[in-house]
Amino acid sequence: MEYKIEEMKSSDWEQVKNIYLEGINTKIATFQTEAPTWEEWNNGHINSCRLVARSQNDILGWVALSPTSSRYCYRGVVEVSIYIGEKYKGQGVGTALLQNLIKLSEENGFWTLYSSIIRENSTSISLHKKCGFREIGIREKIAKASDGIWHDVVLMERRSKVVGIG
Repeated sequence: MEYKIEEMKSSDWEQVKNIYLEGINTKIATFQTEAPTWEEWNNGHINSCRLVARSQNDILGWVALSPTSSRYCYRGVVEVSIYIGEKYKGQGVGTALLQNLIKLSEENGFWTLYSSIIRENSTSISLHKKCGFREIGIREKIAKASDGIWHDVVLMERRSKVVGIG
């Protein structure tokens, strides 16, 4: 399947939201139970680093960054959100999105990418490792899912080798 990695547009929101809802339904992609509005999502994510995998008019997956702190000293530390449509998993879409995001994040001056992944989401953990992330810890029983089950999250980060190295 041919696709391009492109900047996310506000007109992509319905498809982006539907992919996010697929992730919510897995119960291992996020602790959220419903998708936000466009305004909520837009306000919570950094404008410069939002990408989609697009095949003609279809969005196959998306990736975006959000700040981790309002403190100036942490301005280069951001959290990754990545979601791939159910029917496009296992086809390299996630790898392409994450690799392009890494490049774009460095172009925008970000030095650390951070992810907090539900421990049972082994596919996402493997994807992050493949793209240069390392495990930095586990938060035990950090959140209770909507089904009442407590889950651990694996903390992962990727430190740039080109930004903030001096």
